[in-house]
Amino acid sequence: MDGDHITTLCTPVMVVDVDIVKRNAEKMRERWTKLGVTLRPHMKTHKTLECGDIMTGGSRSCIVVSTLAEASFYADHGYDDILYAYSVPFDKVERCAVLAERLSLFQVLLDHRDALDELRKSPLTDGGVWHVWLKLDCDNGRAGVLHSEPEALRLAQAISESEGVELVGVYAHCGNTYGCRGAEQIHAVAQETTTLVLQFMEKLKAVGISCKSSIGSTPSCSQPISDMAKLSEVHPGNYVFFDVQQSVIGSCGLEDVAVRVLSRVIGHSPHRNQLLLDCGWSALSLDGAGKLPTGYAVIEGHPDLRLLSLTQEHGRVEPLSGQLDYSQYPLGTLLTIIPYHRSNLGVCVQACATAMMHPVYYIHSEGRLMGKWTPTRGW
Repeated sequence: MDGDHITTLCTPVMVVDVDIVKRNAEKMRERWTKLGVTLRPHMKTHKTLECGDIMTGGSRSCIVVSTLAEASFYADHGYDDILYAYSVPFDKVERCAVLAERLSLFQVLLDHRDALDELRKSPLTDGGVWHVWLKLDCDNGRAGVLHSEPEALRLAQAISESEGVELVGVYAHCGNTYGCRGAEQIHAVAQETTTLVLQFMEKLKAVGISCKSSIGSTPSCSQPISDMAKLSEVHPGNYVFFDVQQSVIGSCGLEDVAVRVLSRVIGHSPHRNQLLLDCGWSALSLDGAGKLPTGYAVIEGHPDLRLLSLTQEHGRVEPLSGQLDYSQYPLGTLLTIIPYHRSNLGVCVQACATAMMHPVYYIHSEGRLMGKWTPTRGW
């Protein structure tokens, strides 16, 4: 297979341009090195060892994960300094403890006193300490204790005063940047989130607490504002692949999108003026949800076509206007689809949901296959 062209693959299939991945990772790493801020890349977009190595520059250290399956996977491959950035699930405290005692630095996140109580009731052996980040909601509207609530400061104090627990930092997701259009709007949201985090850090300082600060989202970290240099860390993830939505927002250009889904025409429907593809939501996800003029995604090289709808294993394509010329799309024609990454009411959906639909990614350079990456799965 290696060396063959990607057009020889059976479809539907996800392909990743490794040259673009490396370029995206290097640009993000250089940007934050210059600003003097630690880059803690998020693994949830790709969930692979190979891409993790690219994002960390081979250090296998200082990463964020969203599932314990990811945490265990990376730990099994020699990664350390792993932050499990998901509000502590009570049914998984024992699994967290195993990782905390196994690694030199395994960190968890919480936003509620009950979660802190769970950690207190599960002390680590041999004098080990739970390393905890406080999740702060800076008007993103997902997880986290609201920045303006007095409980936020009280919870931070409770963490810092608890035996066997250390407050490592304050963590905020800048997911409302996904509702932006253009750098100016991204800057405004990034500024608001950064300001709220820094103001909260001043509140902590006033009561004698010193810890790290971190915010993340690919738009804010791709278009940073100057005050972000005052943060300790940032934790973007989607940037390594990017997608159509990121290009619409202003995080990147379409030339920076590293992933494609290849699909073939398997049917003609002249009575509906449509083509039928072998790519349904099980290969692409429903993230596009008709947000684009071209439907659920962008069909590369065919701006006149719209991916109208998806069922589990089929996609329907129609022209934006006029009648299809079926002679241009004989059965077996290969179409290249650039996936979308949806946001709803400012809440960011799992980065690159399309990747979650594929058990393996085919890696290429300039269209020539170089191997496969196999992501970890589960929770």
